[in-house]
Amino acid sequence: MAGEVVLIDALPYFDQGYDDPGVRELAQALVEEETRRYRPTKNYLSYLPTPDYSAFETEVMKSEFERLEKRQPMELLSMKRYELPAPLSGQRNDIAAWTECVENSMAQLEHQATRIENLELMSTFGSNAWKGHNNLLVKMVEKAQKELVSLRKQIQEVNWQRKHGQMAAGNQLRELEASWVGLVSKNYEIERACLELEAEITQLRGQDQRLVRREDDKENQPMEY
Repeated sequence: MAGEVVLIDALPYFDQGYDDPGVRELAQALVEEETRRYRPTKNYLSYLPTPDYSAFETEVMKSEFERLEKRQPMELLSMKRYELPAPLSGQRNDIAAWTECVENSMAQLEHQATRIENLELMSTFGSNAWKGHNNLLVKMVEKAQKELVSLRKQIQEVNWQRKHGQMAAGNQLRELEASWVGLVSKNYEIERACLELEAEITQLRGQDQRLVRREDDKENQPMEY
């Protein structure tokens, strides 16, 4: 909440005793107790809209998901397109059958020619493209390392500020505690002095009363002639 004051009751950089026996176990027990008492009872992402997981699914992906749900085996890779079959024995004299086989052979030949062309292009330009990709990766790594160094400096600065603030607050608390102890001691001394004075006053009052009674007794005694 805005304007809410947070009171810090722990100074890790100043406090002592964290390494004492049993302290870590006690802290762990407190954390476990807090976890049991405040276990989440609902989904903390429930306020977000439900994502549409099927938005990026293609028809091939959908068919594969359906196959996996039905536990059907995957179809083997078809090599039919790479085959160059001749017409069947009954179609040896069929011009259409031979035409289909020739077109298939031409398609396969064109496919292999395209593969050869791609390999030649890769041989010519692939190394340069790979070098450019590597240079890009190096620049990305250098940028990430610079950001990491900057973040570590910021973390170190924040920790230093926390340590400086906590040490200053700890010294102030120590001075205030010493002052409080001194004031309590002075109050104790003042209270003891007051009790001694009251006892002395009571004693003096008792002496005064005895002297007064003696004087009265002397006045009341008969005079001898």
